[in-house]
Amino acid sequence: MEYLKRAAAEAEVALEDERIQAAVKDMLTKIKRNGESAVREYAKQFDSWQGDFVLTEDKKQALIAQVPQQVKDDIDFAHRQVRRFAEAQRDSLKSFEIETEEGVRLGQQVLPVQVAGCYVPGGRYAHAASALMSVATAKAAGVPFIVACSPPRGDSINPAVAYAMHVAGADVILEMGGVHAVASMAFGLFTGRPADILVGPGNAYVAEAKRMLFGEVGIDVFAGPTESAIIADKTADPMTIAVDLVSQAEHGTNSPVWLFTDSRELGEKVLEIMPKVIADMPNADVCEAAWRDHGVVILCESREEVVQISDEYACEHLQVMTADLEWWKAHLKNYGSLFLGEGSTVTHGDKCSGTNHILPTKKAARYSGGLNVQKFMKVLTYQELSEEANLVFSAAGSRISRIEGMEGHARACDWRLRKFYPNAQWDFEVFDQQRYD
Repeated sequence: MEYLKRAAAEAEVALEDERIQAAVKDMLTKIKRNGESAVREYAKQFDSWQGDFVLTEDKKQALIAQVPQQVKDDIDFAHRQVRRFAEAQRDSLKSFEIETEEGVRLGQQVLPVQVAGCYVPGGRYAHAASALMSVATAKAAGVPFIVACSPPRGDSINPAVAYAMHVAGADVILEMGGVHAVASMAFGLFTGRPADILVGPGNAYVAEAKRMLFGEVGIDVFAGPTESAIIADKTADPMTIAVDLVSQAEHGTNSPVWLFTDSRELGEKVLEIMPKVIADMPNADVCEAAWRDHGVVILCESREEVVQISDEYACEHLQVMTADLEWWKAHLKNYGSLFLGEGSTVTHGDKCSGTNHILPTKKAARYSGGLNVQKFMKVLTYQELSEEANLVFSAAGSRISRIEGMEGHARACDWRLRKFYPNAQWDFEVFDQQRYD
């Protein structure tokens, strides 16, 4: 492989992560100690917010009234797609019961968590689609209580975001963002209902807060800055590649965009086009910084090497613009979501196609997929053994327990053997309950 372009800011990322970790740890400690009063201080400091946090029904309806009908129609359309895909995911996971041996019934129940906290970012952009991705998916899973939050700008959250949260089915909406919003949902501040799981994208501070709270609550994915990669061969259109790379670079100055190709001509042409496409953007400074500091173009000798490099990067969004798309779908293993062919752009998945756009970053796609309805559901197993089944299973359980040196476990099985089969003879030592007589 050969780098036609390297990222300029690789060494600075680790130092920034350490600074963010220290700041988030301090905030979470103060909120744990001081509760809602600490949250009010942070809301005043970061958002100049001193009002109530829970969005009232009257204020929500007033915000919804500001949303143009076309915007409502588009949000409704996207909501239908997200909900339908999430419901199909839900239906693919079933409760069941089987009899593995005579007298042994094993099964699983699939149940939703009871409280979900959904973070909807609202800094540079109004992320109405993110509200659908998190809230609608939780709703499809059957979560009975959903708290959604988003940072206020001025005297309210964005009206379109409020509408999306409402349509998706949020039970409580908090006008709040940042670390203190994540902590409020986790600890049940202002609602009295601590979240079982926290989901949703956010800035580096939000992502770090979720990471630090993991264990006390569940989280969706390990999240960092948005990542996007394109795999392209000589059949691809360089302008389409450049436009799509820039479209993802606008997420933020720290958002990596990568190109993996086996065509030197294509790679060099994209490098030539990128500055022109960036310069034409209204937020050219953001796109230029992302491309300069985090953009990478790698030239590979073969498509097999492209697959190897792509799987090592384990990108959040992965587009494939090549001949023989089925070959690539069969061979690529590590990505958050895959976009096949020139007709599929990341924008479709981000906004309206139906797959979820809350996806793993920082190589977490090696071991995790993105947010899906099953993240809000628990697979709970159960078993029931008859007296007759104990003849075999308690004997096996007793012997295995003593192999492991766990006498208490063995005696729990022995007790049942003596209780259910008091006259039986055993070819191994069985704990004798008579010592308690």
